[in-house]
Amino acid sequence: MVTFIRNLTLSHFRSHQRGRLVLDGRPVALFGPNGAGKTNILEAVSLLSPGRGLRRAGADDLARKPEMLGWKVSAEISTAGLIRQVETWAEPGQPRQLRIDAKAAPQTALARLLRMVWLTPVMDRLWLEGAEGRRRFLDRMVLSFQPDHAAHVLAYDKAMRERNRLLRDGVGDGHWYGALEAQMAQAGAQISANRRAALGVLAGHADPASAFPVADLMLDCTAPQDHADLATALAEGRRQDMAAGRSLTGPHRADLRAYWAARGMEAAQCSTGEQKALLISVLLANARALAAAEGPPVLLLDEVAAHLDADRRAALFDEICALRAQAFMTGTGAELFASLGARAQGFALSEQAGASRITTAPL
Repeated sequence: MVTFIRNLTLSHFRSHQRGRLVLDGRPVALFGPNGAGKTNILEAVSLLSPGRGLRRAGADDLARKPEMLGWKVSAEISTAGLIRQVETWAEPGQPRQLRIDAKAAPQTALARLLRMVWLTPVMDRLWLEGAEGRRRFLDRMVLSFQPDHAAHVLAYDKAMRERNRLLRDGVGDGHWYGALEAQMAQAGAQISANRRAALGVLAGHADPASAFPVADLMLDCTAPQDHADLATALAEGRRQDMAAGRSLTGPHRADLRAYWAARGMEAAQCSTGEQKALLISVLLANARALAAAEGPPVLLLDEVAAHLDADRRAALFDEICALRAQAFMTGTGAELFASLGARAQGFALSEQAGASRITTAPL
């Protein structure tokens, strides 16, 4: 089953006062000068999945300035022969809202409607910086396989915040902790199980024949994986956690390790170009796994072409087309996407009177 975005409309979103793309499921090449609004389109698409989008921006930050009238992203999604209507928006000072087929819906419902993975320039340093970014990267991949994963993460985080508040306040009565630790243990065990399962699926869809090196991924987590064992560890660790003012045990402390399989070299020790190639390899494995199970996901690839030579660009485009994936890709010039030709839709972006303008353009 191929699911794709058929129509995308932006209203007062970032640099776009009004923008519309009519799409047919082929890959989408967005090109134009820096500041023309290319990444803003990818960010709008990313809001058709749970969470805060690829920039993790707050609702007010998404509104076009200086008007600050509120913003809206609308989409028609073609799936299983049906057209689903999705609208997400926020008024000034208000949280983001969502409707699916004209009915209010929680963000978690988006994970069942549209599977999505993305790669942005900020992620180029993923293997070098803190573990939080790698956990978020892993959890987005897990979410693409397990739509309920977001609910487990939210439940765990909520219980942990409450437990951390008790720790900081110096509350010593164990009765206050018991229910919260039980919630953390139940959600935390499921989070860890989902992560391990996702890594197993990814390993099964790595392609040694790809132009991008196979990455071996490993979950580095010292916390107990079993529900009962994690609950025990949390209870026994209260004194130490109180001294630290936060929970020191659990899946929120896990890390994702990556290695270049053929060389046995950790990603952090690879060159910048090799690290980028490993990231693309992981993303393609994620897409292959989804394509095999339920149909290809939507891919968001921001400035990906600029960091690859011509041969690897062509290889990436060939793999995307072979997957039949709708990929939104950005670059400064149409020449970066020339090898796609008629296999993709092209859109030129420019700035006119302080607003982004979108026009169709052949590749």
